[in-house]
Amino acid sequence: MLDAIDKKLLAEVADLHEIPRGAFNIRKNGQGVERNTTANIDIITKKDKPGIDVIIKPGTKEESVHIPVILSESMEDMVYNTFEVGEDSDVLIVAGCGIHNPSGEKAQHDGIHEFFIRKGARMKYVEKHYGEGDGGGVRILNPKTIIEVEENATAELEMVQIKGIDSALRETEVCLHKNASLIVTERLLTYLNQTAESNITVNLLGDDASAQIISRSVAQNRSKQVFHLNMRGYAKCRGHIQCDSIIMDQAQVSSVPEISAFDSDAQLIHEAAIGKIASEQLTKLMSLGMTEKEAEETILKGFLK
Repeated sequence: MLDAIDKKLLAEVADLHEIPRGAFNIRKNGQGVERNTTANIDIITKKDKPGIDVIIKPGTKEESVHIPVILSESMEDMVYNTFEVGEDSDVLIVAGCGIHNPSGEKAQHDGIHEFFIRKGARMKYVEKHYGEGDGGGVRILNPKTIIEVEENATAELEMVQIKGIDSALRETEVCLHKNASLIVTERLLTYLNQTAESNITVNLLGDDASAQIISRSVAQNRSKQVFHLNMRGYAKCRGHIQCDSIIMDQAQVSSVPEISAFDSDAQLIHEAAIGKIASEQLTKLMSLGMTEKEAEETILKGFLK
């Protein structure tokens, strides 16, 4: 069912080199191809639209769910996934999409993921995007993530796009209730004529809610990046946005961090920086025997780590 190309895509987007242990659902070219559930994690196919419901029982600990999507042909794929993360659970959810487009036609995946993280639960969500293929057809990914984080719960998001996606629009919306916390780490690389837009909105609704967003990106060649990071404090809360970008060649980067307070006890901070690689960093590495290109690649790799 899964060929060599499929396995390479799975390794890139989900770090899977074999069928994973635990719960998983693998979607290929618009269809579910392999699935496994556990005593604590159920995966149910939606009846009204393409997608799945992932049900994680309260109290589930040290378990994971892998739900990668792979496209190995030109097509448009749309999926709706819903996640119920039960009270006091602690789980890892690994998503992501890999596209291998060998043709001149468009290959596109749009996904809407909705999460309900119940009281006292902790979820780490990893989403990676990867594209390849010798054809001239574009590779497009448009993920939308909607998260409700209940009292004393935690959501940690790691969102990575470092190769081969011609166009991406990422929409992320999070609501944090009393003593809930959010950590977002975003890493992005664009090159050639690629475009990427990331819109993140965080609503801190409850007392002692907290959020930290760290976005790091590299724009090369003639690529374009746009970031809109919006944090809103409606109660006694803490929030921090940090957006750092390295710009190279004829690339364009626009970073628009926005903070809004609707309560006198809200503490919100934003930082944004766009610049080129520091010449002293290149000089130092080149003095150790690296070529300029090797030094540049080392710096970029460390920046996006």
